[in-house]
Amino acid sequence: MVDPSLEVVALLALAALAAGFVDAVVGGGGLIQLPALVIGLPGASPVQLLATNKLSSITGTTTSSVTYYRRVHPDPRTFLPLMAFAFVGSLGGAFVATQIPREAFDPIVLVALVVVGGYVWFKPSIGSVTALRFEGRRHLGAAAAVGLTIGFYDGALGPGTGSFFVFALVGLLGYNFLEASAKARLANWATNLAALAIFIPLGAVLWKLGLVMAVGNVLGGYLGARVAVAKGARFVRIFFLVVVSAFVVRIGGSVLGLF
Repeated sequence: MVDPSLEVVALLALAALAAGFVDAVVGGGGLIQLPALVIGLPGASPVQLLATNKLSSITGTTTSSVTYYRRVHPDPRTFLPLMAFAFVGSLGGAFVATQIPREAFDPIVLVALVVVGGYVWFKPSIGSVTALRFEGRRHLGAAAAVGLTIGFYDGALGPGTGSFFVFALVGLLGYNFLEASAKARLANWATNLAALAIFIPLGAVLWKLGLVMAVGNVLGGYLGARVAVAKGARFVRIFFLVVVSAFVVRIGGSVLGLF
C-alpha cells in the first residue's frame, strides 16, 4: 500500500476528531471514521482498515471513559459484567471479521438504526430518568447479554456500536441517557481492546497513521464527554436522534446505491 499524502492524513485526523466527539456523546463514531479510512486508503485491505480504526478509537474511548467515570460515577455492578462480556463477544467477532462481507452488514445495521431511532423518537420520556427494569441476577444477565451481542458485532465490523450500547442500556435496562453513555464508553473500550488483541498479532494495524488519528480521537473524546456531562440526559437524547438520523441517511443511501 502506498503511504497517504499529508492532505489525506490531515483529513483523516479531522475525521477522527469528529468521530471521537460523536462517540463520546452517543456512540457511533466508527460510522464517521471507518468510511473516511475506506475513502482515504483505497489500497488498504479490509482488516487493515478495521484494525487502524480500532487503534484510533480506543484512545478516544479511553479518554471519554475516564472523564465519564470521574464525573458520572457509573455503577460497577453493571459496567463490569457489561465490559467483560463485551470483551469476549468482541474477541469472537474479530476472529470472523475477515470472513464476513461488508455488504451483508449494511441492510441489517440500517434496519436496526431505524427501529432504534423510531423507538426513541416516539417515546420522548425514555432515558430522561433512571428506572431500572431488572434487579439482581436478572439485571446482570441482561447486561451480560447486551455486552456479548453488541461486543460480537463490534469485533466483526463496529460502526454504530456505541449507539447500540446506549440504546440497549436505556431501552432494555432502564438507565437515563447520560448514565447509559458513561457505561457504553466503558463497554466500547473493552470491545476495542479485544479486537486489537486479535488484529495486532496479525500485523494489521497501520501504526503511523493510526497514532496520528488517535490524537484527533482523544481530543474529540475529551470534548464530547465534557459537553455531554455538562448538558445532561436531554442533550444526549437529542444528539442521539440527530446522529442516528444522519447514519440512517448515509447507510440507506449506500444500500440503495445513491452514494
